[in-house]
This record gives sequence, structure tokens and C-alpha cells, in this order.
Amino acid sequence: MSDLSPHVIPAETPAPKFLSGPRTVLRDVMSRPSGAIGLSLVVFHVLLALTSPLYVPYDFKTMNSMLMLMPPSSEHWLGTDHLGRDVLTRVLLGGREALLVTGVATPVAVVWGGFMGILFGLVGGRVDEVLMRVVDAFLSLPWILKMLVLIVTFGSGIEVLIPTLAFFYGIPVIRIARAATHDVVARDFISAAKARGHSRMTIIRRELVPNVLDTLMVEGAMRWSWMLLAFSSLSFLGFGVSPPTPDWGLMIADARGFMSFAPWGVLGPVIALSSLIIGINLTADALAKALGIDRAQKAPV
Repeated sequence: MSDLSPHVIPAETPAPKFLSGPRTVLRDVMSRPSGAIGLSLVVFHVLLALTSPLYVPYDFKTMNSMLMLMPPSSEHWLGTDHLGRDVLTRVLLGGREALLVTGVATPVAVVWGGFMGILFGLVGGRVDEVLMRVVDAFLSLPWILKMLVLIVTFGSGIEVLIPTLAFFYGIPVIRIARAATHDVVARDFISAAKARGHSRMTIIRRELVPNVLDTLMVEGAMRWSWMLLAFSSLSFLGFGVSPPTPDWGLMIADARGFMSFAPWGVLGPVIALSSLIIGINLTADALAKALGIDRAQKAPV
């Protein structure tokens, strides 16, 4: 009778690697060159965002008309921008808003999208098909237009950006979670749980979530990098953070008109943003391999 317990996963269904040993998974990620490099970049940027206000050389708001578009020097290592502000200071501080917004929005997107996908996959039938057609129709629209409608309507503050990004980037997670759930619901231990009269919420909590968690972890890492790009794109278009708040996307937008003769205003934020996104993607790849997730099969549509 022990194999019918809701807390026990039969031998044919191995325990999720992340739940069975987070430290083991972390060691596996770090043992891969891509994982070591990627995780180091991510940790570096997170620490930089947390500690940079303590040691930035200048006030990010200080403007000096006498120092506009100055090239790199011993006083200003990355030069100055079109308002005479120190570029290095603004680059060091430029990831704080992006990491704050996306660091909150990403887990929210994975949690609500994952729950809906698991629920759809468990319910199945006509309800599942109808709801997924709604999801497909929503995904067919350009993401930037959908987000801009809400941001223009409600504003571009953090209190709007976080739920907006979490909502729109949680919708593709539904497809991933639903596909992973379909691989699990046909197993005998799900049939046994249903035969014992367990509610759907109990089955989701005890049986399904542990078995799709590895997939959701990898998907969350990928969503984080895409959300960072979306946040920076919104700032570039003028719908993200408001000046004079330092932000990489906003810095690129401000400096693009001076690229031909003052490229340092663009290179700093571009390198910073690129290194963070590359780090997250390398970490996600290594995490997928450590957890045995085939991203080619689980890729979002």
C-alpha cells in the first residue's frame, strides 16, 4: 500500500533533482564552464546593484555643462554624457531598477503561469482546449504593443511595471507548465490519487508541482533574461523608469544621438546589460543540463 501514498512517487518517476538536492544541483551547475561563468556574472551584477551606492565616484544627478561629452580620463573613467554626468557612476547604478523590477516580476510570472498551466493540464478536455486557444490568441499579438497599452493607460512606475511584466511573461509559462503536466498526469500515481478521491488542489500540491518544478526553474531563469530585455526596451522607448534615474536602457536612448563622436556613453550600458543577460542564459543552460531538462522540447512557443 505504500506505493499508493500521496507523498511517495513510484520508482518509475524519479524525485525532482532540485527538491532532492539543491546543493548537488548547484555543484553540478558550477562544475560546467558555462554555469561557472554565467553564475559568476549574475552574482557579480546582483552584488554590484546592492553595493554600488556605497562607492560610486560621483552623484548620478550632478550635471556640469563644462564636462559635456568628455572622453574617458583619470577623473571620469568612462567619460561623461551629454549633460556632463559621470558615465561610470550611472553604469554602476544602472542595473538596480532593472534587477528590482524583474527580480520581483519573474517569480510572480512563474508562479501564476505555472499554476494555471498545471491546472489546465490536470483538467484537460474541452475546457483545456478552449483556454489554450485563448492563450494562443494572446501570444499571437506583439508583446510590446500589449505592454505599451497598459503602461500608457496606468503609468510607468514600478507599481505598474512589475504586475505588467509578471502578467505578460506569465502567459507563455502556461504552455510550458501544461506540457510538463501532460507528461505526468498519465502516470499511475496520479490515477491512484484520483481514485482515492483527492481534490485537484491536493493533487496539484502533492503530486504535480514536485514533478514539474525542475522545468519551471529552468523556465524562470529564461524568463528573467527576456524580462530584462523587455524592461530595458521599455526604458529605451521612454516608458520605463523616469529620468534622472540611472538605467541602462534609458542611458542608451540618451546617448544614441552622440554615438558617432562619443561612443562611450553607449558602450558602458550595452556591455553591462549584455553581460548580465549572457550570464543568466549561460546559467539557465547549465541548470537545464544539471536538472536533465531538454530545452529543445520545452522551448516556449
